[in-house]
Formats: sequence, structure tokens, C-alpha cells
Amino acid sequence: MTDLHNAGPLAAISPGLPEDQRRLIELDDDIAKIRTQIATADLARQRGQKSIDPDWFHRARTALRHLCRERSELLAKGTGRRRREKLKDALIGVLRERHDPATWDGILAEAQIRSEREGL
Repeated sequence: MTDLHNAGPLAAISPGLPEDQRRLIELDDDIAKIRTQIATADLARQRGQKSIDPDWFHRARTALRHLCRERSELLAKGTGRRRREKLKDALIGVLRERHDPATWDGILAEAQIRSEREGL
């Protein structure tokens, strides 16, 4: 069976990212690795080459469960994407307060045009 501890070197993660986001990326990578190992073992079993070691399978599923739980906790805490959305909301609030309704409508229209042009 595949050893769960033989992961290759970690991919380079941008040093500018917050620690929570970096951990979330690492968790996603680890989850994908375990799922791939389980799928590979199952394919080998289906081909009749060898059976899946039940102890290994249990350890793999347990590790997967724990990683998914940690990932869920990070997401619930509100990692980078949510922070960025909150910053955008705050920025919109500040700009809206500082501009009269006519100017705000012009800014909003320009932003929508830019968004459509850039395919956002």
C-alpha cells in the first residue's frame, strides 16, 4: 500500500498570503493526495492485483476526515477570501458615504462596465 507519509516536497506558496490561507492551500493539497491514494488502491483492487489493506484504508480515511474537519474550521473562521470581501464591502461603504447619489451612480456604472469588459 501507499505510505501516507511519503508526500513530495511542498509546492511553493506565495509568501504574501496570510497563514490561514496558506494552511488552507496545504490542506486542500493533502486532501487531494489522500483521495488519489485511495482511488489508486481501489483501482488496483478492482483489477484484481491486490486487496486493500484494511488498516491502511482506515488510517487514510481517518486522516482525510481530520484534514476535512480542519479545513472546515478554517473556512468557518473566515480566511482570506472572506476578509477580502469584507474589505471590499467596507471600501464601498466609505466611498458611498463620501459621494452624492449622482456621483455614486456614475462610479457604480463605470465599475460595472469595467467588470464586464474584464470578464469578471
